[in-house]
Amino acid sequence: MAKGEEKALRPKRAIERRGLAITGACVLLVAVLVLTLIFMVASRGLATFTTDGTPFASFMTGTTWNPHQNDANGIPLVGALPMIAGSFSVTLLSCLIALPFALGSAIFVVEVNPTFGTRVFQPLTELLVGIPSVVFGLVGLRIIVPWTRSWAGGTGYGILSGSIVLAFMILPTVTSLSIDAIRAVPQSYRDGSYGLGCTRWQTIAHVVLPSASSGILTAVILGMTRAFGEALAVQMVVGNAAQIPTSLTTPAATLTSVITTSMGNEAMGTVYNDVLWSLALVLLIMSLVFILIIHIIGRKGAPRG
Repeated sequence: MAKGEEKALRPKRAIERRGLAITGACVLLVAVLVLTLIFMVASRGLATFTTDGTPFASFMTGTTWNPHQNDANGIPLVGALPMIAGSFSVTLLSCLIALPFALGSAIFVVEVNPTFGTRVFQPLTELLVGIPSVVFGLVGLRIIVPWTRSWAGGTGYGILSGSIVLAFMILPTVTSLSIDAIRAVPQSYRDGSYGLGCTRWQTIAHVVLPSASSGILTAVILGMTRAFGEALAVQMVVGNAAQIPTSLTTPAATLTSVITTSMGNEAMGTVYNDVLWSLALVLLIMSLVFILIIHIIGRKGAPRG
């Protein structure tokens, strides 16, 4: 290489090194933040078992939540099963409610009326993502809780009210991702089905949806992740009663509702504060499990070269 060409390449190489250093620093910063967050929650959450002497089994399977009292053996009454059951109940039911509407909307946008769906419906759906969770909670208090009370009796607070509110909150996410999954199905699949004499709905049911199943399942898991970690809106309508839910209309509690209502009232280092961090650790582990499931689904649904 001539000296002139080498001299001309030096500024470009310097820019390359500078860009590599900046992007590498950004990646390192994100990695450090994630690891710091996990370490902080894990170290504080494990104090319940290592410092306070609470058995892990009694924490996960106990049904009595009263950290200010001890049982006959001197162990704090910190059974987390009611909150775990409440979180999973609200999450699963909200996904069951939201999925049919999200899937139907996605099919309409991509397969039935793409012009209206792309120009009008999809932008409106994406606007719902920006609505604060407290607004959904207020709507739940004003409309859903009275409706549940008039339809099923009781106070109106409970798993059902929380699930309906969460279904509205995760609907834009599941809908948008389902639209992307269905839109990613190659047009040749549809053309081949039409060439065999299938109708549009037969093509959708037997070709498009099976081909987009991994993307739709990813949308559902992401919706579950959002629902599982939601705090404020659920707290406003679920009832905040730390008990095993016996029906959809009895007041209950979730991991996030107990953490948000109690964390600011307990001093650092107390048993109550430690066990709240343990609930946060359970919440973090479940979120990581959901993310791992998404990656597994993505790998299975990825095309093989």
